[in-house]
Amino acid sequence: MPLNSYNEAEEFDFESRLTGTGALQEDSDNEISLRPKTLSEYVGQEKIKENLSIFIKAAKSRDDILDHVLLHGPPGLGKTTLSVIIAEELSVHIKITSGPAIEKAGDLAALLTTLERGDILFIDEIHRLPRAVEEILYPAMEDFCLDLMMGKGPSARSIRIPLPNFTLIGATTRAGQLSSPLRDRFGMMFRLELYTPEELKQIIIRSANILETKITDEGAAEIACRSRGTPRIANRLLKRVRDFAQVLGDGVITEEIAQIALQKLDIDELGLDAVDRRMLGAIITHFGGGPVGLDTLAAVIGEESVTLEDVYEPYLLQLGFLNRTPRGRMATKSAYQHLDIPFPQDCRIGIEQLELSTDE
Repeated sequence: MPLNSYNEAEEFDFESRLTGTGALQEDSDNEISLRPKTLSEYVGQEKIKENLSIFIKAAKSRDDILDHVLLHGPPGLGKTTLSVIIAEELSVHIKITSGPAIEKAGDLAALLTTLERGDILFIDEIHRLPRAVEEILYPAMEDFCLDLMMGKGPSARSIRIPLPNFTLIGATTRAGQLSSPLRDRFGMMFRLELYTPEELKQIIIRSANILETKITDEGAAEIACRSRGTPRIANRLLKRVRDFAQVLGDGVITEEIAQIALQKLDIDELGLDAVDRRMLGAIITHFGGGPVGLDTLAAVIGEESVTLEDVYEPYLLQLGFLNRTPRGRMATKSAYQHLDIPFPQDCRIGIEQLELSTDE
């Protein structure tokens, strides 16, 4: 079995939210047990799975290593899980770390020199690698060697340490922040998309079986519709709804139990929690529907701007509740309707004028 080693990344403040997409310490053991082990068990991302299957089979048939892989997309969609599956399919070891955990070149060198031929090094949040470490990574990816400086001043010298051929898998929620030299060294780049409710339903039913919890199709569908298109959130909600089912019911997660539980958890029928609704409400009530700058909006609702951009916005944009314009964020008519707020006629005129000025 592949040997996994993990250095925790720095925690974001939004990880305390029930619908946050960061991995909580209390969920770590259960979440690992819920991870699929093979591509056939992995639900969703069909195009990525199909292409990866071909690339893996080709590499194995040539007795060659897999090219470097970049996985990007919103958090919680299974980038780490997919990396572990790739290692399982190739029958190689994988070492798992994160960008913030590699503070200096020596940390990276210690990781790379322990790899064997064909092994995988997985770096989560790779866009947060320090610049000095990133420079060391270039020859490691391209020429499979480490170029290190020994000593200081006139006596300093460069030494080259050969490395076994390995595969680097990088994961990031912000592909745009990767430098061009680093991004161009990845032979394969895949974007993971948000999951459909039907795919999440399959994941929830599978996870419930692993947790030995009875669940109806309707109950699974109810949780899936409120999981924001993210498997990690779906599994986390499943565990919380299971608690309600054991205390308020007979242990079976039905549609009624799921609705009661999620209502008590303040998650509405579209998966929006109190912070999502406060964000939309602030745009509508404080700024007349927008546009409003991200930093201003973050200050009003008491959240970090990076949290709004990475966690809240992708799902609100997918629902059509939010527009991103050159002048700032704007709430759409659908957002007004969801919050049961009358949509003013002058707001419609303002949106049309904004679209006209943008086109010009």
